[in-house]
Amino acid sequence: MIKFVIAAGATLAVVTAASAADLPRRQPAPVYSEAPVVGKMPIGKSPVGKAPIGKAPGPVVSRY
Repeated sequence: MIKFVIAAGATLAVVTAASAADLPRRQPAPVYSEAPVVGKMPIGKSPVGKAPIGKAPGPVVSRY
């Protein structure tokens, strides 16, 4: 009878420890550092859409 109680207690202890290890834990929020400002983005600096209204831009010619 004592062996049965010890075996049951040990089994209960192992199962309790294993189930406690599987419980999800709340993780701390990641800390993001701000990226250093290097310069401004060149928005509107490209020639796309800068052709006069009503006139298509010239053809693109590649030279080899």
